[in-house]
Amino acid sequence: MSFAQPLPSPGLASGRRRPKNLPSLPPSAFSPPSTGTSDMFPLPPTPSALFPAEVIDAHLRSEALRLDLAGTEVADVVLLLNDLERTVLPSTQNVRVLAVVAPFELGGPIPSGYSDHSESSGIPQSLYTSYAASHEAPEARSQAIETLKWAFSNSRLIDIDVQCDVMSNVAKYEAFEDLPHESHNRPSWRQEGPHMSGTDQILANILPPPHDLNLPIVKLLADPSYRNYQAHSAALSLFPNLYVKFTPPMWNQTVPGPGDPTSEMDQHREWKRKIKMFIGPVLEAFGYERIIFGTSPSFAVPSLPNHADWYALVRESFAELAVEQDAIDAIFSLNARRVYGPS
Repeated sequence: MSFAQPLPSPGLASGRRRPKNLPSLPPSAFSPPSTGTSDMFPLPPTPSALFPAEVIDAHLRSEALRLDLAGTEVADVVLLLNDLERTVLPSTQNVRVLAVVAPFELGGPIPSGYSDHSESSGIPQSLYTSYAASHEAPEARSQAIETLKWAFSNSRLIDIDVQCDVMSNVAKYEAFEDLPHESHNRPSWRQEGPHMSGTDQILANILPPPHDLNLPIVKLLADPSYRNYQAHSAALSLFPNLYVKFTPPMWNQTVPGPGDPTSEMDQHREWKRKIKMFIGPVLEAFGYERIIFGTSPSFAVPSLPNHADWYALVRESFAELAVEQDAIDAIFSLNARRVYGPS
């Protein structure tokens, strides 16, 4: 019996001698994309190159008129005066005043000597006051309602410096939220929807809110105080004529100076991380059209920060969140001009 011999295997050696068919790439693979392609897929703005077209400092205490925002020209300021009855402007050192804001005591006697000099001076004038934990007491609350009624009838705009943490505490928030409605003899909007008067209200010292800097960001995300902050930001945004000022916070530390990239414990970088955590909920709820930049802290803070340091922190924080140029311009100038400027 005979068997056919199998064909010889080419083996590895013969396989290596075969020429390889390499894939050919088109010439376009070695050339940069066309202008049309880059326009279709634009890169996000570089934080270091995103600057506002102009800056309006919408929260400047009169004792802090000397401005230096690291080369950024301050177009105008909203000046917070020290006395309700003295509306004569102090020396502004070539800084233009967009508006002046005169104080009144929340819970104090109804002011009798107040007069609006907007028409005679050509500079819009409005009112501001401070809200503290002491206003939660029944007697103080009743008087606060009466003075707010007076303010609503005498000003188109009211600034409220919130000096207690209403954003993370549910009971404090509810007491604070109901105050404007009681001043209008109206029930809370939680029962009947948001019913605000024609007076715009601007809240300072809630963005960022009072906070313990020793609390790590990982724990902050799961902390009940931060969840309350998110919920209260969303609730406040339902008021259509309510604005939020972005001012230096009550964090029991001085606003840090320029960052040091080589340092592992760079305070500038740490502050930015925390600030961006608090920007997120407010930006999502209010939008950039109702956030206003200012450089002076709450009146509960005696010392004033370096204006340039605070400006750098805020600008870089928003830029690193990849907001667009129109949002930067609105937050740093356009919103303030629209709200405080001549109506």
